[in-house]
Amino acid sequence: MNRMRTMLAVIAAMMLATAASLALAQEQLSAPRKPLPVVTVTLAHARYTTQVATTDESRAYGLMDRVTMPADSAMLFVFRHAAPRWFWMKNTKIPLDILFFDAQRKLVSMQLDALPCKADPCKVYPSDKPAQYVLELAAGTAQRLGLHEGAPLDVHGHYGKVQ
Repeated sequence: MNRMRTMLAVIAAMMLATAASLALAQEQLSAPRKPLPVVTVTLAHARYTTQVATTDESRAYGLMDRVTMPADSAMLFVFRHAAPRWFWMKNTKIPLDILFFDAQRKLVSMQLDALPCKADPCKVYPSDKPAQYVLELAAGTAQRLGLHEGAPLDVHGHYGKVQ
């Protein structure tokens, strides 16, 4: 009888340890590992508090798993050089406007009202021209601002080294 209780206690402890490990792994996957730099960007006379993704990890994670996007917030993806870019909305829960800017921070392409993707295959949203900066805003923002090709993006603040 005591042996049976001991075995049950060991099994229960193993199950709890496994559950705790799985919970920790899920938490690590659903949140960026380091806080992102924050700057202010100006676009068409509107200012946005903007998180900046400058590493492969932060660019890949982007706005995944976020359930809201305040109207005065954005995310800026910065790359080391201009190139054709494409984004997808895997695990992104909010519709977005995806704006592509060249090395001089001039608007070169827009993908408006990109919809969340819940399952593969996810739609890809490409730039029409090479881009070095990509800004994600709440869907409908670009239309509300009346954006057009050539619109400048001003970045106020420092976001560190681009990797």
